[in-house]
Amino acid sequence: GALTGLRIGVYAHSSVAAGLLVDVLSGLGADVVELCTTPYFIAIDTEALAPETVSNLAAWARDYALDAIVSTDADGDRPLVADETGRQLRGDLLGLVAAEFVGARVVVTPVTSNSGISAALGFQVSRTRVGSPYVIAEMQRWIGSGEPVAGFEANGGFMLATPIAGRHAGTLLDALPTRDSMLPILAALGTAAERKCRLSDLGNLWPLPAAESDRLQNIRQDIYARLLSSLEDDRRALAAFLAPIGEVDSIDKLDGLRVRLTSGEIVHLRLSQNAPELRCYVEAATPDRARSLMAQALDRIRSVPVPSTETAEGDLAD
Repeated sequence: GALTGLRIGVYAHSSVAAGLLVDVLSGLGADVVELCTTPYFIAIDTEALAPETVSNLAAWARDYALDAIVSTDADGDRPLVADETGRQLRGDLLGLVAAEFVGARVVVTPVTSNSGISAALGFQVSRTRVGSPYVIAEMQRWIGSGEPVAGFEANGGFMLATPIAGRHAGTLLDALPTRDSMLPILAALGTAAERKCRLSDLGNLWPLPAAESDRLQNIRQDIYARLLSSLEDDRRALAAFLAPIGEVDSIDKLDGLRVRLTSGEIVHLRLSQNAPELRCYVEAATPDRARSLMAQALDRIRSVPVPSTETAEGDLAD
């Protein structure tokens, strides 16, 4: 099989896709190790993994000598892929790998996906607001182009707007214009197997900026909405707010407040649409700088004197 020789962990938790993942990966020749099946719901946010999950992935990769760990969120439409060290591959990288794997020529993705995903990589790229309805609507607009059209979100969920020729003669991959986790998982594993490289090497195949995403939870959204509005409308206020981080070069208001600094780095703040939280996305030249930039951005946000609400954490998907 295509995955013969790979030892892959399936983090089952409460995912409805766990059994299917085991069957498909085993059918492709992988040596599959099932990890941590639970009888209760676990909220997996593929854009902001809990520290416990990050720790578990690293421990499983080490203790079971795994080449990869795969999973999904509970309802199975957002993939989670970790490399041989247990480090997560970002969802937008998975989407890029899948788009390349199936031969897409038009890619639709939200503004929160890595800015390095651009025409320079050989795709026509169209950006939308966050949310699969926006991605699907924009994909529909491109169907008439005659090109293979795919879409994905920063959470890794992948969509096909048009049928695409399979990798074997006479085969066809039907359109699936709704979020899917299986194809990006298989594309990442298949690409690594074809290139005879480790999953940790996939990020080196494309010159993407280093990126991080995180969130400030249990917030008063009305107060932070006013904060973002004031920063959007007053460039001097925005400059003062970001002064400890860098100098503002340009802003994008497509979804939240996305700021490009004169250094080329990006800080993007937006309110979640289904949870009381403020999302933060950053990009920088190196992983260390991206982590530092995220810490600085969150410190600036936390410095705003606003009350918080006591709200239970749920499935924070957008």
